Amino acid sequence: MPLNTKEIRRRIRSVQSTQKITKAMEMVAAAKVRRAQDRVTASRPYADRIQAMYGEVSRGLSGGEARHPLLATRPVKSVLLVLLTSDKGLCGGYNANVIRFLVHRIRDYKAKGVQAKVLVVGTKGVNFFKHASFEVVGRIQNLPQVPTFTEASVLVEEGQRLFETGEVDAVELVYTRFQSMVRYEPVALPLLPAAPAKDSGSARNVGPVMLFEPDAETMLSEILPAYLKTMVYQALLDASASELANRMMAMGAASKNAGEMISHLTLVYNKARQAGITQEILEVVGGAEALKG
Repeated sequence: MPLNTKEIRRRIRSVQSTQKITKAMEMVAAAKVRRAQDRVTASRPYADRIQAMYGEVSRGLSGGEARHPLLATRPVKSVLLVLLTSDKGLCGGYNANVIRFLVHRIRDYKAKGVQAKVLVVGTKGVNFFKHASFEVVGRIQNLPQVPTFTEASVLVEEGQRLFETGEVDAVELVYTRFQSMVRYEPVALPLLPAAPAKDSGSARNVGPVMLFEPDAETMLSEILPAYLKTMVYQALLDASASELANRMMAMGAASKNAGEMISHLTLVYNKARQAGITQEILEVVGGAEALKG
């Protein structure tokens, strides 16, 4: 059934209102993602440095020189997967991609005979796992949009507790790594048991000889928690920047689609209006001809 001009005008106003919202959300996300990108870039040198320091300390220890519970390796029968999602929607495929990545990882572990447990961070992840059959050991929602070391400490302490009590034999962090404004990918970061970092240029700059004061075990007990919290904090920053970049692109695409729809509806409205005017002219002419007859 063809739409009348009144209905078309109502639809145009509705789409225009939606476009104003999506444009505003795009502008807000664009402003926030710049700051988030700056935070990611600024924190990476520190993260790389502390990772290099931890790698040098852990590689410098002899087999019996120091023991730490977070370094204990054992056969992996159960693994904790910490999933980072967002609390808000309208960010494109950000949450769907990272959740899909996690589900595939759980199935891979299941195929190997390893039990996978999930610690969900973010409302979108919590809502998804309400209807899923996976084992969820914890749910964390409404974290600050700008991550801090406090949130990183909470996640590290929970993973550390489950690892030290033997409830899980490994801990991984699943998040979206931010690489650029248009490039981000889901990754899994092994956290526990903590393993020495690979050799790198930054690691070699620390020096070939390490002297421990007061002793190696005390040094490791100080560096290891800081290393884990820094890795998780960096992941939180990456996830926040990825979410904002996805939201900016999604809202930009929505605004563009709304503009195209407004153009189409305007064309339809003009055609309907022209058809109405033509019909009225024909009726007037027809009435005049009838009076003449």
